[in-house]
Amino acid sequence: MDIIVDRQLCIGAGMCVLIAPEIFDQDDDGKSLVLDPSPPHLGAVREAEQVCPAAAIRVSGTIG
Repeated sequence: MDIIVDRQLCIGAGMCVLIAPEIFDQDDDGKSLVLDPSPPHLGAVREAEQVCPAAAIRVSGTIG
């Protein structure tokens, strides 16, 4: 699985961090970072992808 944050699109809203803090964090500029590109569960990652106001998160592939 690949979790990609397009940092050009990211506006630093932080929704991904609120939903999945074990997967996402924010840098000093407020832009999202992927902490765990291979999480054990996809649910929170998919939710973060859907609620991102800038559509900056993309998830491809499957777990395993």
